[in-house]
Amino acid sequence: MLSANRNPVAKILGMDYNTMKEDPSILNILDKITKEDDPESEVKMKMAMLLEELDLHLLNYSLKHASLEIHLNPVTIKKDIELLKHFSGQGEQTVLESIEYTSDYEFSNGCRAPPWRQLHGEICYVLVKPHDVETLCITCCAEGVFLNGGKTDDEGEINYERKGAIYKDLVTFLKHKSAKFSENMSKQTRLTEEQQKVKDQPKKAPKKKEADALHKSITSSNKSKLENNQINFGKNQMTKRLEPSVNWKTDVDFKVRRISVRDTQEKKHGGRPEKSTPPVSPGRAQLVHKNADKTEEIPSESSSESEEDEEPPDHRQEANADLPSEYWQIQKLVKYLKGGNQTATVIALCSMRDFNLAQETCQLAIRDVGGLEVLINLLDTDEVKCKIGSLKILKEISYNPQIRRNIVDLGGLPVMVNILDSPHKILKCLAAETIANVAKFRRARRVVRHHGGITKLVALLDCAQNSTEPAQASLYDERDVEVARCGALALWSCSKSYANKEAIRKAGGIPLLAQLLKTSHENMLIPVVGTLQECASEESYRAAIKAERIIENLVKNLNSENEQLQEHCAMAIYQCAEDEETRDLVRLHGGLKPLASLLNKTDNKERLAAVTGAIWKCSISKENVTKFREYRAIETLVGLLTDQPEEVLVNVVGALGECCQEYENRVLVRKCGGIQPLVNLLVGINQALLVNVTKAVGACAVEPESMVIIDRLDGVRLLWSLLKNPHPDVKASAAWALCPCIQNAKDAGEMVRSFVGGLELVVNLLKSDNKEVLASVCAVITNIAKDQENLAVITDHGVVPLLSKLANTNNDKLRQHLAEAISRCCMWGRNKVAFGEHKAVAPLVRYLKSNDTNVHRATAQALYQLSEDANNCITMHENGAVKLLLDMVGSPDQDLQEAAAGCISNIRRLALATEKARYP
Repeated sequence: MLSANRNPVAKILGMDYNTMKEDPSILNILDKITKEDDPESEVKMKMAMLLEELDLHLLNYSLKHASLEIHLNPVTIKKDIELLKHFSGQGEQTVLESIEYTSDYEFSNGCRAPPWRQLHGEICYVLVKPHDVETLCITCCAEGVFLNGGKTDDEGEINYERKGAIYKDLVTFLKHKSAKFSENMSKQTRLTEEQQKVKDQPKKAPKKKEADALHKSITSSNKSKLENNQINFGKNQMTKRLEPSVNWKTDVDFKVRRISVRDTQEKKHGGRPEKSTPPVSPGRAQLVHKNADKTEEIPSESSSESEEDEEPPDHRQEANADLPSEYWQIQKLVKYLKGGNQTATVIALCSMRDFNLAQETCQLAIRDVGGLEVLINLLDTDEVKCKIGSLKILKEISYNPQIRRNIVDLGGLPVMVNILDSPHKILKCLAAETIANVAKFRRARRVVRHHGGITKLVALLDCAQNSTEPAQASLYDERDVEVARCGALALWSCSKSYANKEAIRKAGGIPLLAQLLKTSHENMLIPVVGTLQECASEESYRAAIKAERIIENLVKNLNSENEQLQEHCAMAIYQCAEDEETRDLVRLHGGLKPLASLLNKTDNKERLAAVTGAIWKCSISKENVTKFREYRAIETLVGLLTDQPEEVLVNVVGALGECCQEYENRVLVRKCGGIQPLVNLLVGINQALLVNVTKAVGACAVEPESMVIIDRLDGVRLLWSLLKNPHPDVKASAAWALCPCIQNAKDAGEMVRSFVGGLELVVNLLKSDNKEVLASVCAVITNIAKDQENLAVITDHGVVPLLSKLANTNNDKLRQHLAEAISRCCMWGRNKVAFGEHKAVAPLVRYLKSNDTNVHRATAQALYQLSEDANNCITMHENGAVKLLLDMVGSPDQDLQEAAAGCISNIRRLALATEKARYP
């Protein structure tokens, strides 16, 4: 065989791959062609050379793409994670709250993924908690970084399935998932650059490029790949796979350019440049606590600011890109706008409106060829037709986030605010609608307020004032309604910040909104209710809403057929129902029945979230819970515990937690099979959901039969594991839920001991700084200490000095549960003496001066136990305990009477014994 095939490579791959020949392959081809006596040999020769060039070109092109392939390694990923850990922690300026590996074990090759997953190129799995989104479970592999299915159960199992696109590194992934991370990363970049400038100034070193040092450190191993990414390879599959990639230098350049434009603008108007403000997590029902002074604009909890606070990339059309014909046609029209007379301008505006302005290409084409400046300048003319045409175009293209910012940078908003004073109603409408589109981000809303726009927009709400021509009343009534609708639409956008809410209230907006709420025009009602919903997050607005009898109209509109109107009415009720009087008004006006009926319509998830939120807040009142039971809403709520988005589940579980405070409802939830889905939700990661579900499980655990089910489903262990959750609200809620579980469990002492490290975990939580966590943990210790063996264990873990350290507190809730815990802990060994040695007795005596009877009872019981030690009796007497306890002996509370009397008795016995010893 070998003799017959002397050159197997050439046989298989062709003569060009003949390793025995040294001349180039192009010469082989030319030689073959010239040997043939063919008149077309010259053509063939040229064709062969062209094909050879094409082959080389395609090979080089493929090599360029191959160079873009991402190949991460364990060392690179470890450096990235360690650097991100350095910039993570609590506080608004950190890039992340936390970042940690799912596994602490590292193999010899640097990977942390199991060996069978390393075969797929996976390196490790990371849990990342950004400031503004839920915890992300991320897979880092040689190919890149992507989101996986998260943990499937409490044992730490990972759902390895990919849930999204693959990103080139961890930073790029997080920038696309978290706006807060992206913003704080940019701040760290600027800080690093400033520090570098200060460091380089004495050396007079040349200025570095705008690439940030932090990102350079993280992605140093991929530096050459990032540079190659800047080459435009067209719309090929490889480029799409690598998207979205962020060039930090471009972002910084855009921001510098935008700031310079803004500075020029501010000089022109004589104003000051505006400060940038940190972003707020999206979510309508997320509560945000605000400072009393509120000098800066602070968004309300219902504010939805997705793209507002992070500057979007400035997408310009590539010079060599294949631009559509519309782009060049729009460019010609802009030239006519710039140089034409009035007639040509109007015609050009009309022609421009014939394009599909909802298409991003057309929107950016107008911007790129200088059309925005011309359109805004036309607003300053005296020609009404030009203004109308310009505003109609600006209204359409301002749906684009980049265009919005460009309009603000070019000073378009002050001009539009001035148009609101125009006598022409169509101009008012168009200007207000455009402001509604533009005021989607904080800086734009501030500009509207600073130029008096809020007052003018509120004035548009007065339909009676706007109607000036009674001769054509019906026509002008319709126009006035449209003016008011557009004004409400603009106020809706502007009301997403605290300062604007205050401005609307001071301008008299609430009575006008209440008046418009009585109209039958649904297109008017939606922005009106939307504005009220945004503003209802403020206490002053909730009081005004009650005073203006707005709740009645909100309830009436719940019966509308318009789903969006139903959603906003339910959301407004959710915001207002924090107040007990409002909850009663909703019931009195018949609002509970339509809310209960809307629970059955589950197709619209946003409406369902609003309705369940309203039911949750209304359920805080017991009378409302009774009504919901009559309307069979509780059974429906139990049915919504599965296959629903988290924003719905948070509200559903919150409502069940309130309803289960009553025995009948606890039985109903158990009979409907609600215990198991509630326990299943204990393994989630959503903070608000965990707080609500722990409360609901704790309420169900009060009933012994439900407790049996919870114990069988391992619910107590899941609650105990939540004591390790990083969020203090979750810890506190889990601890409160454990109290009824321990009280009602069979053989509770043995159950508690079965949790490895559980008692030590509880004792260590006494080192927390959160008062609610401390109070709840003290309540858990009170129940744990009922078992003598458990009491001995927690004593060995140092519970006495930790409880004593907490004694100097003014929080009555903590005082009550702390005193109960001390009382229980005194029943083991020499703990009574130890509490005295750790100076816990004197602070306890001061608790008797509290105005809370529960604190008095718990304190008297603790002092009764402590008074069995002679030194403690002396301390009590020295701190005036006897007089305070004598007053409590006459209390109607029998437990308080007995404890106070017993303590006084012990103190008196010690005094008598001392007297006998002194005078035998």
